This record gives sequence, C-alpha cells and structure tokens, in this order.
Amino acid sequence: MIIEPLVPADHALPGPVLTEITALYATNHAFFELSGDFPDPHRITVGQVARALADELAHDGAEVLLARSAGRLVALAAVLAHHPDPASGDPDPWIGLLIVDAGAHRSGHGSALADHVEDRFRAAGREAVRIAVLDGNAGALAFWTARGYAFLRHAKDRELGRDCTVLRKELRHRRPPAP
Repeated sequence: MIIEPLVPADHALPGPVLTEITALYATNHAFFELSGDFPDPHRITVGQVARALADELAHDGAEVLLARSAGRLVALAAVLAHHPDPASGDPDPWIGLLIVDAGAHRSGHGSALADHVEDRFRAAGREAVRIAVLDGNAGALAFWTARGYAFLRHAKDRELGRDCTVLRKELRHRRPPAP
C-alpha cells in the first residue's frame, strides 16, 4: 500500500483526486447516514467533499492521507497534530477520520493506514493518539479497541454536537516484526 498526503495545488484540491475521494465516501453511506456529514449520504457530491476536506485542512496541523493499493484509492485518514481548541489542554494528536472503501473492509487497509498514522506520531515523539467514535458505530468502536485504544470519556463532537466515545492509545515503541 502506498500512503501519500493530499496536497492542494494553488490552494485547490485536484479534481481527479476529489472524484476518487467522493467515490470512496459514497461506498460508506451507512457511516454518513450515522454521521450526518452530508445531506444525502446516497448522493455525495464532489463539491460537498471538497468543502468537507477544505474544512478539515483549515485546522493548524491538519493533514489528509490517501492510501492506495494497486493504484486504487482504498482508504483515507484525516489527522490533527493537536486538538483544534488550544484551550482544551489536550496534549495528544487526533485521528479525525479513517475511512476504508466499503468493498475493501476487512482487507487490512484500515489497519495498515492506522499503523502508518501511529508510526508517524510515534516518530514525532508523541506519547499517545486519540479518536472520537460516534455512538452507534459499533464496528468502528470494535476496530479501535482491538487496536489497543482505551475508553477515555463520553463527549459531544465539536462540529455537530454528536454523542461519541473518546478513545486514547499510548504510543509505546513498536517492536519489530518477528523473523
């Protein structure tokens, strides 16, 4: 899998990449029904995705990572180097979103992208990482807890006031794989 940052060109996101990301999002209509991020999760448009990504990237220290397998976009992660509210006192970076093409669920792409994100934060000297999982997203909660993320608190998300569970994972040094 190849993982690369989404890089705006001349302050705009490239059209072909936006089309790919829109197609990726469209495979996950059940998540977007739960999240309410788009007015009609069965008809997500390129313009809506462009606005959502621009909002993500507007935060200081934000980055969107694209994961490709066999040349095809299979996953995306939006990460924040720190909590968007400086008054929060939260020292940890955040995973704002990790989404995998619904047709490729359980193929290891999500785990590989999560590993990559954790390794990057670990290499930057960060001690832990957090994620907020929307209540009702049992699959995501199971995925993150299986990866070692532990319950921190219940909260409302900053964008829409949705109920969520905040999880945290300590980023200890990773052991090299067994030979």
